[in-house]
Amino acid sequence: MANRKGDDDGSNLGVATRTRTRTKKPAPYKVLMLNDDYTPMEFVVLVLQRFFKMDMEEATRVMLHVHQRGVGICGIFSYEVAETKVNQVMDFARENQHPLQCTLEKA
Repeated sequence: MANRKGDDDGSNLGVATRTRTRTKKPAPYKVLMLNDDYTPMEFVVLVLQRFFKMDMEEATRVMLHVHQRGVGICGIFSYEVAETKVNQVMDFARENQHPLQCTLEKA
């Protein structure tokens, strides 16, 4: 039988493949608070409660850790969220005339 346009003679058989796009989870970043000798402990607790949604007990525990060891983790977030929190803390500290330092690093 003659091949006509549109007839399938089986010569174009192939393997059906499905491409899956895997999205990579964003790298986590730690928000770190640094100790200084001038920012009142009460202000640090307030910052931890306001910007990191900690209760009084957890905020006090983190504040004491920062005070005793020089640095403490406030939380782990995506880069964008961590950067926003660092900026919020730094702006709030400056508005209240405290030298409190906050930074981020890859977790």
